[in-house]
Amino acid sequence: MSNAKDVTDASFSTDVLASDKPVIVDFWAEWCGPCRKLGPILDEISVEYSEKVDVVKVNVDDNPAIAAQYGITSIPAVYLFQGGEVKGTVIGARPKQFFEKEFADVLS
Repeated sequence: MSNAKDVTDASFSTDVLASDKPVIVDFWAEWCGPCRKLGPILDEISVEYSEKVDVVKVNVDDNPAIAAQYGITSIPAVYLFQGGEVKGTVIGARPKQFFEKEFADVLS
């Protein structure tokens, strides 16, 4: 069971862009094997760093508008949003340490 909140086209601006905390957004799909591998890693980050960052998931099949707006063509795509802007991106499944290093600005 995922700790990450599911975000939709309708809730994206409230849950992500207007958040007062940095938000890690996992763009994924049910059929994507690497996405399913990545889920538990992002769940760990969401628990470990819950004070510093929110972790949310956007199913690109169910929410095509937001995926198109950010030009998501490969998944998993993990975007870091802060203050309503994209501050970092990681394409593809990576180990937890990679995300901790890549997003160290907001996690440390």
